[in-house]
Amino acid sequence: MLIYFAAPLFSQAELHFNQYLTEKLESLGYQVFLPQRDGAERHKPPYDKMTKEERRLAMFQLDTAKIMESDVFLFVLDGRVPDEGACVELGVAYTHKKLQHPNKLIIGLHTDIRAAFIGSKLNPMICVPLEYIAITEKELLQVLRHYHDFQVLPNFTNQI
Repeated sequence: MLIYFAAPLFSQAELHFNQYLTEKLESLGYQVFLPQRDGAERHKPPYDKMTKEERRLAMFQLDTAKIMESDVFLFVLDGRVPDEGACVELGVAYTHKKLQHPNKLIIGLHTDIRAAFIGSKLNPMICVPLEYIAITEKELLQVLRHYHDFQVLPNFTNQI
């Protein structure tokens, strides 16, 4: 099963966390597409020979293809607000699920205690497409272990 890992990837802390969590997911038996490692990054061939615009197009096309290929879309929601690129990716994943891949799991991880909206941590346009939002790494790994083994969400009380 393939997980598309949508998350901010612009600081050292974000990059390290993404890699750390990816290793945990892979130890559960998942294949993970981690854009910072597997994507169209400027320092990797053939992307290092492309213009900025060519690389942007290649990144969009590769990420979109991997989102649609994935069985699980994981969105790391932490930050003052969720990453805007990951929000667009969520829209692609949700649309793909509704139109072609009804068994795709769309799940979030939100360990950040900050709330952006009165009475809610997330904008409805972000939280509604998510089938489950884990609030700890441990919970996320339990849910994904169960999903990997049984292809259904466990009967946990959802945090949405």
